[in-house]
Amino acid sequence: MARQALVIGASGGIGQAVADELDARAYNVTRLSRSADGLDITDEVDVADKLGRLDGQFDLVIVATGVLSGPKGPEKSLRWLTSEGMAAQFAVNAIGPALVLKHSIRLFARNRHAVFAALSARVGSIEDNALGGWYSYRASKAALNQLLKTASIELKRTHSKLVCAALHPGTVATEFTRNYPNHSTVTPQIAATNLLNVVAQLTPDDSGKFFDWAGREIPW
Repeated sequence: MARQALVIGASGGIGQAVADELDARAYNVTRLSRSADGLDITDEVDVADKLGRLDGQFDLVIVATGVLSGPKGPEKSLRWLTSEGMAAQFAVNAIGPALVLKHSIRLFARNRHAVFAALSARVGSIEDNALGGWYSYRASKAALNQLLKTASIELKRTHSKLVCAALHPGTVATEFTRNYPNHSTVTPQIAATNLLNVVAQLTPDDSGKFFDWAGREIPW
């Protein structure tokens, strides 16, 4: 029987590449996105409705959504912070994936290995932060990491074989990063292959952890 995968954000650069790579690995792939399906991950009613239409048991759910900054770019100083900008970052980068997790639990068998993964970012690591700046993006990804860690503790009680993990894809050449040409990038296809190679190696002992594209654990 083919394995079942759900990709949230499947029309984006990384999400589409992940979905295509899963197809190549013989998964049955369900794709959901804002542009193709009208999915608004910041709207719980919409998340519950669209995930509620899915049937069967899934082996992998991966959330590949995210926003890097507002119209004015990442904040380089406290002077740049606005409540509206911060709220928008948290809504997409932290609250949205948490809502997807909440409403996808019923898609996982209680006694079968499965993975829930969300794309985080190394800059969300508090311990790894040596440069400062990018306040809202860093904080929203740190919040995502905390949500996934906390959920992993709860879910061990009901889904002992489920892995709940944060993944850092590296800097990927997409519309998301086009305004930052000084960063070395990889193609979405390479990023997808790297991420799914990491996913394939995850065990229940890895639940609640944060990994980069090469499978190295990142400190919180």
